[in-house]
Amino acid sequence: MKFPVKKILGLILGLGCLMLLPFCHFEGLSPSGHITLGIFAFAAIFWIMEPIPIYVTSLSIILAQVLLLSDKSLFLKALTQASGGDYVAPRYQDFYATMAHPILILFLGGFSLAKAAEKYQLDRNLTRILLRPFGTSPTRVALGVMLVTGILSAFMSNTATTAMMMTVALPIVAKVPATDPFRRLIALSIPVGANIGGIATPIGTPPNAVAIAALAKQGTMVPFSTWMMIATPLVVLCLLLSWVGMCRMFKPQLEKFELSIEGSFNLAPKAIGCYVIFSVTVLLWVTEKLHGIPSAVIAFLPMVFLPALGILDKHDIRSHAWEVLWLVAGGISLGLSLKSTGLAHWMINQVSWDAFSPFMLILLFALVGYAVGNLISHTVSATILVPIAIAMLAPDAAVGPAAMIIPIAVIGIIVSFAMILPISTPPNAIALATGLIETKDLAKAGWLVGIIGIIFTLLFGAYIWPLML
Repeated sequence: MKFPVKKILGLILGLGCLMLLPFCHFEGLSPSGHITLGIFAFAAIFWIMEPIPIYVTSLSIILAQVLLLSDKSLFLKALTQASGGDYVAPRYQDFYATMAHPILILFLGGFSLAKAAEKYQLDRNLTRILLRPFGTSPTRVALGVMLVTGILSAFMSNTATTAMMMTVALPIVAKVPATDPFRRLIALSIPVGANIGGIATPIGTPPNAVAIAALAKQGTMVPFSTWMMIATPLVVLCLLLSWVGMCRMFKPQLEKFELSIEGSFNLAPKAIGCYVIFSVTVLLWVTEKLHGIPSAVIAFLPMVFLPALGILDKHDIRSHAWEVLWLVAGGISLGLSLKSTGLAHWMINQVSWDAFSPFMLILLFALVGYAVGNLISHTVSATILVPIAIAMLAPDAAVGPAAMIIPIAVIGIIVSFAMILPISTPPNAIALATGLIETKDLAKAGWLVGIIGIIFTLLFGAYIWPLML
C-alpha cells in the first residue's frame, strides 16, 4: 500500500495554518482578518493537496466561518476584545446562504436539463443531426465532432458530454487502422471541444459560475445572454484555430470517412415534454435582456416542470453533481469573508501594484490561473484566484461594469483552457482512458489550445469586449 505522503503533509499544513495564523500578528490586519487568513490558507492547501475531497473542503470552509467568524463565534469575540477592538461579525445565516446562491440554482437548472437530454437521448439525436452537414472528409468530420461537442458542452457537464461523445464516435473510429493519426485526432477533438465549448455559457463550466458569482457579490450582474455574447465568438474562434492546428499535428491518412450514427427522436409524451422544456429554457436564457427575467429564475423552470411531469424522477435528481455545487458554494463563502473582514484589501496592500499596468495585472493573474489550472481542478483554481482579483480590481469598477466584468472574465476563462495533463480536467482523463491517445498527444494538443486561448482571450478582453459591454 502506497503511503499517502501528500495527503498527510496537506493535512498537517492546512490544519496548522487554520490553528496558528489567527494568533499571529500582522500589522494592519483585524482579528477577523487573521482568522480569515487562517481559513484561506487552510482552504488553498486542502484544495491543492486534497487530504480530503475538494467539495468536503468547501463545506469545511463554511463550517469554519460559522464557528470562527460569524455572530455566533465566541472565539472571534474573545480575540477581538483581547486586542482592544470592537466585535463586529456577519450573521451566520450569511455563510449558510451561499449554499442557495442564485448561481448554484442556475447550475441546478443546467443539471436538470442535461439529465433529461441524456435520459431521452436528445443529446445523441442532436449529435446525429449536427454532424450530418460535415460530409466525409476526415478533417471536416473532426471539425464536426469538435463543434458538436462544444455546443453540447455549453449546456451540459463537460464530463458528461465527453463520455457521451466518446460512446458515439469511438466505436466507429475503431474501424480506422491503428497507425492512422485520424484516430488520435478524433479522440482529442472531443475533450478539446468540451473544455472550450463550456466557456460559452454561465452553466457550461464551474469557473464561469465562480467568476459570475464573484461579480454579483460586487453588485455587477452578468446576464446569461451577456456572457454568451462576449464568450461565444471567442469560443468559436478558438475551436476553429485549435482544429486547424490539430489537423496539422495529427494529419489523417484517410481520404474519406463516413460517421454513421443511427437513431431517431423519441416521440413519447415525456420525451416531447423534455424537448419543449429544454427549448423554452434555453430560449429564455439567451433572450434574458429582452424580457428581464434573471437566468437563475428561469433555471427554476426545468427544476420544477421536469419532475412535475414525470420526465425526471427522484433517482435522476439524486444523480446530479451535488459536489460541484458544494465546491462553488465554498468559494463564494470564502470570497464573502475575504471582502467583509478586510483580508483581501490587506493582502493587496502588501505588494506595490503601482509598478504594474492594469493589463499586466490581468496578464499576471491569467498566467498564474493557467499554470495552476493544469495541475489542479479548474474550479479550484478560479475559486482561489477570482476573489483576490476581484478585491484588487474593485476600485476600478467606478468607471463602469466593463471594468469589472472584463478582467474577471479573462481570468475565469483562461483557467478553462488549461488542459495539458490528464489530471487537468475530467474530459482529458476520459480521452486518455480510451487507449487511443498517449499523454504526449494530450500535452501537444493542450499546449496548442493553451497558447491560442491565452492570446485570444487577452486580445478579446483588451479590444473586443470593451466595444460590446
